Amino acid sequence: MIAQIDHVNAWGALKADTFRQYGLFSWRRLITGALTKRNFRVIVTMRLCQLAASSRGGIRVLLPLFKIFHGIATHHAAIDLSWKTQVGPGLAITHGWGLVVNPKARIGANVTLFNGVTLGRRDRISQEGARMTEYPQLEDEVWVGPHAIIVGGVTIGRGSRVAGGAFVTESVMPNSVVSGNPAAIVKDNCIADVMNPAPINGSATSFESGL
Repeated sequence: MIAQIDHVNAWGALKADTFRQYGLFSWRRLITGALTKRNFRVIVTMRLCQLAASSRGGIRVLLPLFKIFHGIATHHAAIDLSWKTQVGPGLAITHGWGLVVNPKARIGANVTLFNGVTLGRRDRISQEGARMTEYPQLEDEVWVGPHAIIVGGVTIGRGSRVAGGAFVTESVMPNSVVSGNPAAIVKDNCIADVMNPAPINGSATSFESGL
């Protein structure tokens, strides 16, 4: 299941992202992380853009400014992550250099992405010349290692792990470990690898605010 992010729960998603980063949420940590951590700053500016875009007034006028902030943040972090990408709460980006995510890819809750990961489109051309374009989907609690490539209309099942350097073009069952090029399942019934899992109940995320 991929959580929808809108004006109602965008702040909750940002709190979950902060929880993944620090193991707890506080406004001080959110602000400090946004100022000092380039990979986390990208997530913060993405959420601000999503919040403004889904608002019907007030903060919506800040969307152009937030988009500029997001462009600067992604540039300095060497990360290609559109603010329009559908990303569930609790995203963690580790290192992040060279991360590329197609805007139409879908990412679930409590997902971990390492440096060099590519979530990309795949075009199929039929015998009649028709083009079919597909995008990947990562379900909740998926872990993707450094320089893994996931392309096309594949689904990475909940709790699965994609080993570093894997090239994935086929869907992966939940709680599986895949490795290699082309990727193959090397272990099933694995335990999800989620450091600091954010407490999420469906699409709702709640935290006790700290300092």
